[in-house]
Amino acid sequence: MSTDAYAAHFRHSYTKDKRNLATRLRRIEGQARGIQRLVEDEAYCLDILQQVEALTAAADQVALLVLEDHIDGCLTHAVETGQGRPYVDEVMAVVRRTMGRPARNAATRRQTPGAD
Repeated sequence: MSTDAYAAHFRHSYTKDKRNLATRLRRIEGQARGIQRLVEDEAYCLDILQQVEALTAAADQVALLVLEDHIDGCLTHAVETGQGRPYVDEVMAVVRRTMGRPARNAATRRQTPGAD
């Protein structure tokens, strides 16, 4: 299959969870509107922070679901077809940014024992 034909038929791994993701995102949207109302109504600070914490946890769950689907689908396929290294590097860069850790360059990764 040509690259163009493959791209035309490619489905992201998260599509199997699309309905679940959309539901979670709508819930997060509602939580954000609720927090906005709390601020507009000058609610107690800790009530607002508690709702922000709930929103953050919900967003983290969405991120984990998409990451799991990416690893189970896109990354697994890339590894099976011999194209895994760029996908592994890409996912690790995203995880490092999420954790607030600096990205490592490819040269450093190759020189570090046990890095792979």
